[in-house]
Amino acid sequence: MRNLKYLVLVLISSAAFAQDNLFPTAKADSIIKNIQLPVIPSYQINITQLGAKGDSVTDNKKFFDKAMALCQKKKGGTIIVPKGIYKINGPIHFVSNVNLKIEKGAKIKFSDNPKDYLPMVLTSWEGTMLYNYSPLIYAANCTNIAISGEGTLDGEGGKTWKTFKAKEGKGKELSREMNHTNVPVENRKFGEGYFLRPQMIQFLNSKNILVENIRIENSPFWCLHLLKSQSITIRGISYKSLNHNNDGIDPEYAKDVLIEKVNFDNGDDNVAIKAGRDHEGRANTATPSENIVIRNCNFKGLHGVVIGSEMSAGVQNVFVENCKTIGYLKRGIYLKTNADRGGFIKNVYVQNIQLDEVEDCIYMTANYHGEGKGYQSDISNIHFSNITCNKASESGIVIQGFPDKKIRNISLNNIEIKEAKNALSNENAANVLMTDVFIGKRATVPTAAK
Repeated sequence: MRNLKYLVLVLISSAAFAQDNLFPTAKADSIIKNIQLPVIPSYQINITQLGAKGDSVTDNKKFFDKAMALCQKKKGGTIIVPKGIYKINGPIHFVSNVNLKIEKGAKIKFSDNPKDYLPMVLTSWEGTMLYNYSPLIYAANCTNIAISGEGTLDGEGGKTWKTFKAKEGKGKELSREMNHTNVPVENRKFGEGYFLRPQMIQFLNSKNILVENIRIENSPFWCLHLLKSQSITIRGISYKSLNHNNDGIDPEYAKDVLIEKVNFDNGDDNVAIKAGRDHEGRANTATPSENIVIRNCNFKGLHGVVIGSEMSAGVQNVFVENCKTIGYLKRGIYLKTNADRGGFIKNVYVQNIQLDEVEDCIYMTANYHGEGKGYQSDISNIHFSNITCNKASESGIVIQGFPDKKIRNISLNNIEIKEAKNALSNENAANVLMTDVFIGKRATVPTAAK
């Protein structure tokens, strides 16, 4: 009788898990409904009215600054950038209630002189808060802001900034040491001499954000960084940014985010969901990255959707659907963390993904680079359905936990990988449910005995 009760309990639990692994469309829809688009006042100013010239030579920095000041005086408005190439020697700093509208045929081309991005501002670098060069477009503590239009932002990242990569080691290691030893953020001063490249666009502590239809080219570092911000819509944008570490979109400690109809072509992860690094991240578990919907995107670059590796405050409630590759991709969906991070990844749902040729199709590892100790991450409730891949030159599906910290509650439903060098590597995982999973040629009826 006791064994029968146990069997009934197992069957009920299995049935509940099978139901939970379906893509919860209603939950994704409720996140989108909670996202507020920015409300922009009716005031408009054309940048050329202030003296700006789209001749690719004139430094238009003071005219953009003046336009922002006018908008602030008017309690907000739209800055119109008409057709032309507008050189600007320094960053654009947003104020609240402003739409920077870059019209079709317009390009803002930023200088690549690092001195133009001083004085330093509060920012983050690979998961650690610090003071560094200003991002090229920077909004801190703003509400109701937008970057729109069909024009282009050019970060000029392929020359001077590109040389910083080989020299960033000292600054990178110092930033991590300051993270681990709890140095006060106000004492974390970098900038000149440390070679930490700035992000192209960063929103910090801001909300009600829209980035729509623009093109991002040639970023110095991460392209679009959503840092400690919420209620964000990114849609219809495109990329051509192939420098070092050119992640496309990095939500970090971000909440209520919609990413849709984006055409990626960048030199690193397309979307990389992060939540701080190591000790600092674990101290911020009240603000995980959460409620993120990614849909109807075209992937091209290093990896499609990534969670980690800096995710120490936790990542939860991520919904990815109806996306496909339009060119090279090393990995399709990639969850990566290690024993330095801690934190959690949970409630991730991925459906209707079409991949062409990749190195690895689905990859989940708690042992990224084999680094770290003492802070193993908790990975659970990860669900994949309706995924196709033409070829995986390495692995079809990889799941790697730890013996004493297993990845758990994983479902794979209707997965077809037509060719793979290594089909499946499933290590230190618990409660992995596979239904209609095909790797390689599908088996048919067994042959008759001869």
